[in-house]
Amino acid sequence: MPIEGSGGIAAGGVSRPSTKQKRKAHSLSIGRTNSGEPDRNAVHRDMLEGQDSRLPPAIRQTLLELFGQIEKEFEVLYVENVELRKEIDSLNERLASEGAVTDGSELSKGVFKTKTGHSTSQLSQKLKTTYKASTSKIVSSFKATTTRAVCQLQKEYAGHRDGLWDVAATRIAPVVLGTASADHTAMLWSIETGKCILKYVGHAGSVNSIKFHPTDQLALTASGDHSAHVWRYLVQLPLTQTSIDSNPSGEDEVDASDKDEAEALDAAEAASEAALTVRAPVTALKGHQGVIIAADWLVGGKQLITASWDRTANVYDAETSELLHSLTGHDQELTHCSTHPAQRLVVTSSRDTTFRLWDFRDPSIHSVNVFQGHTDTVTSAVFASSENVVSGSDDRTVKVWDLKNMRSPIATIRTDSAVNRLSVSPTHKIIALPHDNRHVRLFDMSGVRLARLPRSNRQGHRRMVCSAVWSEENSTCNLFTCGFDRQALGWNINTTALIQEKKAP
Repeated sequence: MPIEGSGGIAAGGVSRPSTKQKRKAHSLSIGRTNSGEPDRNAVHRDMLEGQDSRLPPAIRQTLLELFGQIEKEFEVLYVENVELRKEIDSLNERLASEGAVTDGSELSKGVFKTKTGHSTSQLSQKLKTTYKASTSKIVSSFKATTTRAVCQLQKEYAGHRDGLWDVAATRIAPVVLGTASADHTAMLWSIETGKCILKYVGHAGSVNSIKFHPTDQLALTASGDHSAHVWRYLVQLPLTQTSIDSNPSGEDEVDASDKDEAEALDAAEAASEAALTVRAPVTALKGHQGVIIAADWLVGGKQLITASWDRTANVYDAETSELLHSLTGHDQELTHCSTHPAQRLVVTSSRDTTFRLWDFRDPSIHSVNVFQGHTDTVTSAVFASSENVVSGSDDRTVKVWDLKNMRSPIATIRTDSAVNRLSVSPTHKIIALPHDNRHVRLFDMSGVRLARLPRSNRQGHRRMVCSAVWSEENSTCNLFTCGFDRQALGWNINTTALIQEKKAP
């Protein structure tokens, strides 16, 4: 997640992305025209302007966006179909050389009959799967209108001075939102009002992750200053008594130019300065020799785990700060760690393209299973249930694993951009995928795409999305995302409607 810049680590950790990443984020923010490709929206706009149109501008703009998405999907499908045709021709030649008899009608059905009358069932299934996937991509292109109705942006949480690496929500009342930023601070927010209620300034480096204690008002943050802090926050209802409005003007910060956007964010930053401040931790854990990239509480909250760029993960006693276990085995820097909500299980992910499952249920045995299936950095791995783990990677795939069979994933989701810290809805088992290309997509556990969160000039993230978290304890927002546009967003996802759409023929 946090990336080491060309100038090394600043202030004990990474506070800003590298120059290369800045250029990438900037190029993504100005669209595809800078890549040399034609602006499809402009082409469609010219076509529509050549005719008399009575459509309202908002509807016309929506149609233009949909046309661009459909055209892009069909381009991808065309390339895939060309490759598939080449593969089929190659298989025909091989089958012919081996004495098999095929014809066009049999091929279209995905069944190859040999002289002995047997069918090549595996090849048939492969072709069916390929065509089914292609069809689902076409259908997903026409879901944008319904997606806007079931995935709505509700709140913006702005006030940080640099990009946000992580977002979390408390599990106890009152439910508040927490953000971890490269500006060396962590902030707590009122979910309903969007106001900053507390700021933690105890770290000397980038704050790379934040997690809340399951039963107490304690927060755990990991930092580039080689330490993890446990600090206490005191939040009481009503939240508005001690909260500071992060957008005092009340204006829509999203509908603005880059200059106006910067001015709005600066105003939010100034407002957040007046929030309550916590300057010192209850406990500081300093057992690592490198950047601590993530930390989490084990079930019950009596122990916690930290993951570091020094290639180890440490398990501590939360009350005494005693180092209980040092987990070694990864070949490269760790990128994330996550704990099971009900059992003493931990997963750690790494740049070595693997993630590992650690079992602490038996105090005398700390078994480890290594999951290999990605070809690039595993950015996160989280528990989806007592039997499944979902992993995301820079190789642009997400894989669903059965803990009882680690040899191969039970489902693979292929995307068009690197996947960052994902989250799985505990109730509905919906996977939220934050991407480098500013998109957030929703999938089910079988790999079927359910929706893409709206992203346009008026709403959505403007830089890479670093993290997502589900929170089903409040009615205002049940999904939160954060990114390097210095803000977190709260979404209301109608999960029932998404599931019904998936079941509909």
